[in-house]
Amino acid sequence: MTEDAAREPLTLAHKIDHLFRAVHPRGRGEYTLEEVVEGVRQRGGPTISVAYLWQLRRGLKDNPTKHHLQALSDFFGVSPAYFFDDTATARIDAQLDLLTTLRDASIRNIALRASGISEQSLRMITDIIENVRRMERLPDPDAPGRRRGRPPRRVATDAAQEEKETMHEP
Repeated sequence: MTEDAAREPLTLAHKIDHLFRAVHPRGRGEYTLEEVVEGVRQRGGPTISVAYLWQLRRGLKDNPTKHHLQALSDFFGVSPAYFFDDTATARIDAQLDLLTTLRDASIRNIALRASGISEQSLRMITDIIENVRRMERLPDPDAPGRRRGRPPRRVATDAAQEEKETMHEP
């Protein structure tokens, strides 16, 4: 991805889709369109149809009213600025990505056990995790231009090369 592409503003569809993917009811996958529409209605929000919400999420419609966006931000528990300010979007997306990561019980367990450990020990643990990521040839999660929310796909030729190298070891 080029540096210019990395700075390109996110579309409304991307923002709405990210909310669906990142904000879930406890213990299950993403909300359905019907659940969001009903949740907006129950909170006294404006009328919104399932079809219209689907069109917004897919980018087929891209000019909802301010009231619709406020209702969606209320439902998903984010600031309305999420839809209007790309800096706020980036900050909120980072928070949502962290929450998504912490849904993984193993990661949450590690984070809870790290509470209270000294700064020096936390640096050592971070170094160990970074070494393991390198050994497993995982990308740097903080690399510039890396898109959050979806892990990058491993290139098949890398896996084939790794297999070839291990086959020729003495």
